[in-house]
Amino acid sequence: MSERMPSGERAVIVQLDFTGEEQSEQLAEVRLLARSAGAAVCTVVLGRRDSPDAATFAGKGKVQEIAAEIAAHEADLVIFNHELSAGQERNLERALGCRVVDRTSLILDIFAQRAQSAEGKLQVELAQLEHLATRLVRGWTHLERQKGGIGLRGPGETQLETDRRLLGIRVGVLKERLARLERQRGVQRKARGRGKLLNVSLVGYTNAGKSTLFNALTHAKVFAADQLFATLDTTTRKLWLQEAGHIVLSDTVGFIRDLPHSLVAAFHATLEATAEADLLLHVVDSASSARDEQMADVNQVLAEIGADRVPQMIVFNKLDLTGLPPAVERDEYGKIRRIRVSARCGEGLPLLRAALAEVALAKKGCSPGDALQGSPVPPGIDVLSDRDWSA
Repeated sequence: MSERMPSGERAVIVQLDFTGEEQSEQLAEVRLLARSAGAAVCTVVLGRRDSPDAATFAGKGKVQEIAAEIAAHEADLVIFNHELSAGQERNLERALGCRVVDRTSLILDIFAQRAQSAEGKLQVELAQLEHLATRLVRGWTHLERQKGGIGLRGPGETQLETDRRLLGIRVGVLKERLARLERQRGVQRKARGRGKLLNVSLVGYTNAGKSTLFNALTHAKVFAADQLFATLDTTTRKLWLQEAGHIVLSDTVGFIRDLPHSLVAAFHATLEATAEADLLLHVVDSASSARDEQMADVNQVLAEIGADRVPQMIVFNKLDLTGLPPAVERDEYGKIRRIRVSARCGEGLPLLRAALAEVALAKKGCSPGDALQGSPVPPGIDVLSDRDWSA
């Protein structure tokens, strides 16, 4: 399993540009990832390459520059905002004389720190073990064939094969436990479905404000902070709407660019609930300059888990940081497209509740795919054009 990083560990971040595109947003994100993991970022090493170096990813000259920064800042580890192969990671650690963590390992470490429920911990362990399995490569110093002895003569088993076999056994145990929990979740979802309650899941890029919005709507006390992956375990609450009665609202784990496939696979049971929702509230950080890219990343993960056909209502959050008023946008058919709110300040929440009530009422007489079709605009809701919305 990945090693947790104690608070205050000093880290050097490495960000290389292979495309010539603006890197500031990615750099800000990896800084927040590092802080979320408990590391103190002491410096950043930037570089430009046409392609990754096969042996060290960064190349000989850049590795020397990184080594100099490690010595100057007395750093404990190096964080690459890229995915490294097992060989590259091993070569870098030898050259730099300290631990090297790539983007996937960093995200897995944060997940390991955030998991609270039994299911969440099982899912994280499964993802870590499957990631570790890709690190079992020949070349380790202890992977020589074990010597035979009395009762142990014969072909024997290499340490590599032993490690793989033990990992396989543990992975099998974890998958079976998660399958049992998934079946329990399925029973619970069917029970909610029999009540014909609107099932709504909050989705969005990590740190978009989903948990803050969830707390504001349901008066729950889900942990919310300016950290990536502050929420890991799914929380479900009933929400009372004056016009439509109860609906079911779930807060889910946030998505991120290049989310490790091992995590998506391990969290399949949790994410499957998203695919079975009647409506997705896609929460967007409207103050982020990369909001369009973040929305695309979320939609990519939703497609990967089979939730791309679930109707979405886009919620532009953090309007208090943009200076824009709360509003709702509909298309020419009256279908709700986007709502602008501030979960932190509460602005626009009545508009969102009214929109949810509209969908809940529609669900009683139509299929989920038609549930977002228009009805008369509730009083007090401004209808904006695309020009007004992007102002």
